[in-house]
Amino acid sequence: MPEPDAGLHGAAAAAGGVAATEPFYLPAGNEVALFEQCHARQLAVMLKGPTGCGKTRFIEHMAWRLGRPLVTIACHDDLSASDLIGRFLIRHDGTAWQDGPLTRAVREGAICYLDEVVEARQDTVVVLHPLTDYRRMLPIDKTGETIEAAPGFQLVVSYNPGYQRMLKDLKPSTRQRFVALDFDFPPLDTEVAIVEREGAANHATAHALVTLGRRLRGLQDRGLAEVPSTRLLIAAARLIASGIPERDACMAAIVSPLSDEATLVGAMHDLVDASFI
Repeated sequence: MPEPDAGLHGAAAAAGGVAATEPFYLPAGNEVALFEQCHARQLAVMLKGPTGCGKTRFIEHMAWRLGRPLVTIACHDDLSASDLIGRFLIRHDGTAWQDGPLTRAVREGAICYLDEVVEARQDTVVVLHPLTDYRRMLPIDKTGETIEAAPGFQLVVSYNPGYQRMLKDLKPSTRQRFVALDFDFPPLDTEVAIVEREGAANHATAHALVTLGRRLRGLQDRGLAEVPSTRLLIAAARLIASGIPERDACMAAIVSPLSDEATLVGAMHDLVDASFI
């Protein structure tokens, strides 16, 4: 599944609200049933899969399906424990405590989704541990408060194993606190249906783009660091639907974002030409 646009669903998720309409998602396996059982049994979940394969859209869909608010946190190298938990702010009348997004999710019983969790510092990831086992609590050292997670709270993290394996990974003591759901690019017919709907493309164009994407993914063994995601195929479909010529759309939305290396770009250009005769 493609990941979401920065629209209604994304805004609602970031603010901790419940999406008003169902985020589009086509299951590729039993991931929906597995996640529902994890939520019912208060189990933390790890979503593993390549960039742009639908992890974020899946969690948005599940939050809507379960009727839970969704708080999304984009992890990065500078993400501190205070960014998650909260901090004291200086105001004109003194200092006041302000909850961070993780704390709000714990209090409100929301699903808290940490995207690309391994990008965060290890000392930041450790604060998640008490929320992933039977304790389901969040200690706040700065205030001396310990918050018990409200009913409905669930911790969900995601990461790209192929990319992270070359850089950094989660510690085993953290990984074993999660139930892991493996994601990959959808089967051909499913991916065509996704690109057709999300890209406002006709069936023939969607099929050609997905076929191109699968051919390009075969270049990973030839040095392509990141293969084209469903998200990129949708971007190309939208450009084509707007009137941009097919080859131009593919070069701008798929080939150029993937590599600057002349040999690889040339090989991808040839595949584009072969896909749109």
